[in-house]
Amino acid sequence: MLQVDNINRSFGSKRVLTDVSFTVGGGRMTGFVGANGAGKTTTMRIILGVLSADSGRVSLDGADLGDTDRRRFGYMPEERGLYPKMKVAEQIVYLARLHGLTPAAAQRNTTQLLERLGLEERADTTVESLSLGNQQRAQIAAALVHDPEILVLDEPFSGLDPIAVETVQGVLKDRAASGAPVLFSSHQLDIVERLCDDLVVIADGAVRASGSREKLRAEFGESQYELVVTGPAEWVRDEGVETISIDGGHAVFRADSPDAAQVVLRAALDRGRVLRFAPQEPSLAQIFREVIQ
Repeated sequence: MLQVDNINRSFGSKRVLTDVSFTVGGGRMTGFVGANGAGKTTTMRIILGVLSADSGRVSLDGADLGDTDRRRFGYMPEERGLYPKMKVAEQIVYLARLHGLTPAAAQRNTTQLLERLGLEERADTTVESLSLGNQQRAQIAAALVHDPEILVLDEPFSGLDPIAVETVQGVLKDRAASGAPVLFSSHQLDIVERLCDDLVVIADGAVRASGSREKLRAEFGESQYELVVTGPAEWVRDEGVETISIDGGHAVFRADSPDAAQVVLRAALDRGRVLRFAPQEPSLAQIFREVIQ
């Protein structure tokens, strides 16, 4: 388990991280979400030792991280860092060798990854001549080629088309299934929602919410309800609840208590047929909006 405890960091007089704490469990995909400038990249760089924290602790299975431990990491920065004039396969093999793999193991892992990521036909192409999406796939291969035990990936899905997104998702799921803790950031909340097991939401350098998808949905979804009736549902606005959206006979509202929600249900039954009434499971986008307000 990767654990971040009370990390603080400032650049000059500007505080960018304040008591940032969360865990990334083994075999679990943890989505790290926040607006630009929220502190995601700084946190990841501190985990990797690229930056130092002013205070706080990063540990792995209870022990402080050292240089040897960090060799077990696979890191993908948001900025592409491959040598543009090197051929793709040559680049990935070279990076594998820097991690200590034998020539045979480096070549084997490179070939397997390029095939899995759909880059086998680009193996002898220079990095700079690849499309942006294929450069992103090559960057992912570079992060995985040495069989890392922990993954920290900054915007791994940026610039990928839907087919490539599915391919990369499959690769990352396989790594998590092998027991690796996987931490990744993304602005694409729909991808995070269907891929991750756990979420960390950061805003203004502080963690606003963290936990499993189920925990966060329960925490932020208890007071929200969906109502579908046969006629117009505009009347819901007059029932003492906060209306989130109304579209014809479909209404989503927030109630202070289950009893208040039942008042709306009884009013709906008095008016006619109710097609659906249930607590609404919030999307990640809804949770994100709520916790950063």
